[in-house]
Amino acid sequence: MSVLNRRQALQQFGVVGAGALVGGVMTACSTTLAAKPNVDGDVLNFALNLEYLEAAFYLAAVGRLGELSSIGGSATINLPTGFTGSSPIPNLSDAVSQYANEIATDELNHVKAIRGALGAKAVDRPVLDLNASFTTAGNLASSGAITNFNPFANELFFLHGAFVFEDVGVTAYHGAARLLTDDSVGGVLDTAAGILAVEAYHASEIRTLLYAQKDVQVTPSLKVSDVVQAISNLRGSVGGGKDQGILDANGKANIIPTDSNGVAYGRSTAEVLAIVYLGGSGKGGFFPSGLNGNIK
Repeated sequence: MSVLNRRQALQQFGVVGAGALVGGVMTACSTTLAAKPNVDGDVLNFALNLEYLEAAFYLAAVGRLGELSSIGGSATINLPTGFTGSSPIPNLSDAVSQYANEIATDELNHVKAIRGALGAKAVDRPVLDLNASFTTAGNLASSGAITNFNPFANELFFLHGAFVFEDVGVTAYHGAARLLTDDSVGGVLDTAAGILAVEAYHASEIRTLLYAQKDVQVTPSLKVSDVVQAISNLRGSVGGGKDQGILDANGKANIIPTDSNGVAYGRSTAEVLAIVYLGGSGKGGFFPSGLNGNIK
């Protein structure tokens, strides 16, 4: 008989820290495949952390951050000095304001849906950083050409900030799908697949908006397409290389990042963590105190 417990399963997926407390034992005959361990709750909580982050970003951008304040605890959300998330980014065009509000509502609903599915097992909202994290990311992505990057300063910077998150959400849900057990109608996998589709719509919307301004100068030496490619390169350097900008090798539109088979990329939880921690280990970047839950 071979034994596979839940801790070993999580470690096999590269998704649990040394201090995590997990339990449960599953056995299977050595002549057959071991039953798939059920880590649905841990994977959902991992997704919930990411949804907290996206909801905070978009709700703050449209001046609705207060809608998240009573959900998931009262952990700090760090914002740029002078920006409180109670008023929208200045001078948003009507179209982008509508897009951003729609995405904000989607992300807030994702938080509510996942928390509802987890019930009492849902983790609280962790400390989120939407200030220094962007400064660091902008500096790293541009090799120092962009300093004090603030995604809430104007519409174009907001779109760049959104680009940091959206493709990560798509790859995270794709990568996590194979870990899920409940494939019933309306179950965990069904719900995750539905959220994945929404995140893909969001990502394509942001990529299309950025492509429309690809030749706009962000700095004297960098156009929008250059900054987007630099962000993509930064994510790829720590996230398994699974990334693309908005232009292909021939300088043509690349709205949908896929592999050679036309399949969207999937990332392991470890690769996703490396991105949101900005290369840190265990915490940092957008989660200065780390994620909450077993996968962190």
